[in-house]
Amino acid sequence: MGKSVHSKEYQALLSKLKRARLAAGLTQEEVAQRLRQPQSYVSKVESGERRLDAVELKALARVYGKLTSYFVD
Repeated sequence: MGKSVHSKEYQALLSKLKRARLAAGLTQEEVAQRLRQPQSYVSKVESGERRLDAVELKALARVYGKLTSYFVD
């Protein structure tokens, strides 16, 4: 397997995103529906294939009932 293109900080963000989704009891499909995105969007975000911007992170935090600071601290 090749070296990750993401920093350790970004990898930690991705891990927190997935944990927050699971803690909220949501599937990728359910999150996608709430965001009005395809399920593949959530999958690509969680895998790091698609990089998040601040607005998208805020939307995910809202769906998961978390503050954005939870993901970046």
